[in-house]
Amino acid sequence: MTARMFVTATRQTHSSSWIRATALVVAALAAACGPPAPAPTTVMPAAADPVLGKRLDAVIDRALAEQQVVGVVVMISRDGKVVYARAAGFADREAGLAMREDTQLRLASMTKPIVSVAALALIDQGKLSLDDPVTKYLPDFRPKLADGREAVITVRHLLTHTSGLGYKFVEPADGPYHRAEVSDGLAEAGLAAEVNLRRLASVPLLREPGTAWSYSLSIDVLGEVVARAGGAPLPELVARLVTRPLGMTDTAFVVRDRARLAWPYGVGKPPVRMTEPYDLAIAGLSLRLSPARIFDGASFPSGGAGLAGTARDYLRFAEALRIGGAPVLSPATARAMSENQIGAAPFLGPGAQFGFGVGIVVDPAAAKSPKGRGSFGWSGAYGTDFWVDPQARMSVVILTNVAGESTFGTDLQNAIYATSP
Repeated sequence: MTARMFVTATRQTHSSSWIRATALVVAALAAACGPPAPAPTTVMPAAADPVLGKRLDAVIDRALAEQQVVGVVVMISRDGKVVYARAAGFADREAGLAMREDTQLRLASMTKPIVSVAALALIDQGKLSLDDPVTKYLPDFRPKLADGREAVITVRHLLTHTSGLGYKFVEPADGPYHRAEVSDGLAEAGLAAEVNLRRLASVPLLREPGTAWSYSLSIDVLGEVVARAGGAPLPELVARLVTRPLGMTDTAFVVRDRARLAWPYGVGKPPVRMTEPYDLAIAGLSLRLSPARIFDGASFPSGGAGLAGTARDYLRFAEALRIGGAPVLSPATARAMSENQIGAAPFLGPGAQFGFGVGIVVDPAAAKSPKGRGSFGWSGAYGTDFWVDPQARMSVVILTNVAGESTFGTDLQNAIYATSP
């Protein structure tokens, strides 16, 4: 992930859209062909758009044939009605298990908007404030600036990635986050939140809080703030404040039924089945993933990357934001979430800004995006993406189980917004 993560995502909706100029170096799978493609199992919704469906089916079929993806679930709603829903390919290629609409996939950074909404819900309830210092809830979390000064990090800074924190994977292998063994929330199964917070607080901040946007572990820290402010573990609060009210019954920090969870792959021809652990090569850097982490209840619930869920669940979440936040947020808070909260944002790239937990397209022409002005969303490392386009009255959820760049995302996005059959 680079600081230009979301603006790249406006151009390329596949998992790799969360990192600009990513280059994945992967070994070829020994069994180059794998089992034959499974028969389609999806029943299209009653409100299906046949013209849209024809375009999207063609993109998905081609991506599967060209081995850009192993499995995919795409769901799109317009005016609150599902106009396209398709599961295709494999949830587990080697086992011959077909991808289904109810297959769970690792959401990675698409966890961030959900945890951000949990925090905003507590703000609506008066249990948390945007200007509360983090030390009100985490007294021992006191990272200092490079000159030794203690800085004040607020809830607002965490929600907007202006906290001065960073990520381990964006620095060289001998960087301070590596030396402190800070977890990015995607590996290190069994690590406790208190241990990771202590490690993170030992590393100097990148900059003064509130001065600039920088993609970071802010939402992992926010998750712990939410837990303290809400008086319960983060998974319980996310369920109480977000997933349960929205009927998101298949979204959780720990997966109990392994058979329902898609296996992850790294991009390749064909895509490479991930091992435990698995290192993604990212523009000369490395992001370590632990596919088994999602099964380990002892691992800290990463507010920035820890959830798994289904496309149907996430569409419910996206639609709640599109229509004004009910039943989880007040209209004013939902509106603020998708409005620019950070002023100028050169790190995000042309045409993009940031709200509370989501990136925003403020100038589609500058962003070179077909999305409407005011579209907002985020994507994830394992192959996931979502956005809400208020102008088109549309919500889009794309879940794949292949991490890395391909033309699939761009082709799919272009097909969604095409004006001809």
